[in-house]
Amino acid sequence: MKITASLMILAALATAGSAGATGRDGQHDFDFHIGKWKTHVSRLQHPLSGSTTWLEYDGTTVVSKVWNGKANLVELEVDGQAGHLELLSLRLYNPETHQWGLNVASSGGGELGVPTVGEFKNGRGEFFDHETFNGRAVLVRFRIFDIQPRSIQFEQAFSADEGKTWEVNWRATDTRTAE
Repeated sequence: MKITASLMILAALATAGSAGATGRDGQHDFDFHIGKWKTHVSRLQHPLSGSTTWLEYDGTTVVSKVWNGKANLVELEVDGQAGHLELLSLRLYNPETHQWGLNVASSGGGELGVPTVGEFKNGRGEFFDHETFNGRAVLVRFRIFDIQPRSIQFEQAFSADEGKTWEVNWRATDTRTAE
């Protein structure tokens, strides 16, 4: 399923609330994440299959500010039961919509995926997109929550029924390291 960026933004606003309509400048929303982090990832082995097998990974995340906070680059590198993962996320702030687009690529894939689009509201980030997973149209939700000075929680979930039910398939905890 292919959705234009403007439709994704409208879907995110309808689902997550409309901070963009208030004109709030969120270009520094990710400043809390700049730096080096110890990362623990739990990944559901086979999403949307009834599987309950989780794979565990540990490693590091390094987040660099770009364009004075209007963008940032996330480099995640972890090792675990299923091997080595390297992910890159380019987060881009849109000053017109007051929302962020989170674009992720893996070192094995070599291209950016569909951006999840959303914003921070009440100390929590929520981002959405539509994708195809194993031939099925899914709604993707990515959340950032429990943001503390030394730790942050992340969660990704899929919905095969347009958001009526969700299955979490990715959890991560970042813990700040001494610089």
